[in-house]
Amino acid sequence: MQNTIDNKSLKTKTQTKTPMSIINNFLYIEKKLEKIFMDEMESDNSIFIKVEQNTIHKMALFLSKKIDRSCSIGIAGETASGKSTIAYDIISTIESFAEDYDINNAITRINTDDYYYDRSEMVKQAGSFSEFAKHYDLDVPEALELELMKKHIKSLLNGNSVLLPEYDMSGTAIRHDNVKLAEPANIIISEGLFTLTPKIVDAFDFKIYVDVSHNVQKDRFYKRAEERGLGDSAHEVYKNASSKARTYIHPTVANADIILSGEADREAYRAFINKVLDLVREIVFY
Repeated sequence: MQNTIDNKSLKTKTQTKTPMSIINNFLYIEKKLEKIFMDEMESDNSIFIKVEQNTIHKMALFLSKKIDRSCSIGIAGETASGKSTIAYDIISTIESFAEDYDINNAITRINTDDYYYDRSEMVKQAGSFSEFAKHYDLDVPEALELELMKKHIKSLLNGNSVLLPEYDMSGTAIRHDNVKLAEPANIIISEGLFTLTPKIVDAFDFKIYVDVSHNVQKDRFYKRAEERGLGDSAHEVYKNASSKARTYIHPTVANADIILSGEADREAYRAFINKVLDLVREIVFY
């Protein structure tokens, strides 16, 4: 897919007497963001595959405080696409910036995987997680309580603290509810297979899809399967995951504002985020 970007911005309704300083600040921010995005998209091995034309405009609205609330980011993609790694790099880079400038509650992560329904009794009955995985489909949106996840994100965006669930990924299929305290933050970020599916997608201001080639994704999957002890069931799990991805995950790319390359160098992601943070530093601290 060819890198594309359009500098045209969507028109938004504003209050009738917006101060000129805010307007000028917004236009300045939008122009700077366009340059940051364009430079990256024109670079060799860009992290971007596609950026929708209104994405930069929306970012400028938030950074200029014309939209004066927290923003939410949803990251989706097929299993082993790199979405968790990208989310981690975004979070760690922003947290480092926040620490340097003594910013509290800069970013809060909501892990989509924590919303899998508790199926621990079914694992016990099956005798092992690998046997359970042969007969229970974890690769459909219905395996997760996405409505609860959406409720939690909306509550955080409204400035409320939330107690989140935590799902045990070690093979027990236990979900512990109301165990992790999440505080409201400037950015609420989530990543997972079904983050851009219909039940949850409208919880996010910015929607990101991570694309990856089949060979790279398959290689990553089998390495992870070995680490998780899936054994011989890994082949069946992969076959099912790939089939379900074509039905439930691939179509969600249509909901994305940004399509990222899951094969780009991690340092390139961090470098891009730091360029945006340099703009934040300029408009907030100078």
